[in-house]
Amino acid sequence: QLQLVESGGGLVQAGGSLRLSCAASGRTFSSLSMAWYRQAPGTEREFVARINSGNSTYYSNSVKGRFTISRDNAKNTAYLQMNSLKPEDTAIYYCEASGGNFWGQGTQVTVSS
Repeated sequence: QLQLVESGGGLVQAGGSLRLSCAASGRTFSSLSMAWYRQAPGTEREFVARINSGNSTYYSNSVKGRFTISRDNAKNTAYLQMNSLKPEDTAIYYCEASGGNFWGQGTQVTVSS
C-alpha cells in the first residue's frame, strides 16, 4: 500500500505563491509517476500536473508557466510550486500516484481577489 499526505495549502491573495507538498510512504517512491489534481466546488476533479519517474513533466494549459511540479526521491516527496495565483485556482488539491491507484486526502487552496 501507499500513503500520500498533502500539506501546504492555505489562503493567499491573487498574485501570490504557495508550495504544496505530497509525502509518500509505503512503497518505492522513485519508480512512481506522481501528479496533482484539483477540484473546485461543483466541478469535476481536473488534472493539474504530472511528473514521471524520469522527471518528465506535463501541465494543464490553465497552469502552464505558473506552476511547477517537482520531486525529491530522497525525501519521498512531490511538490507543486504555484506562482501568480488567480482566484480561479481556488480548489482542493489532491496528490495522486501510480496512474490513479493512490490518492491523498487533499489540501485546500483559496485565492482571494
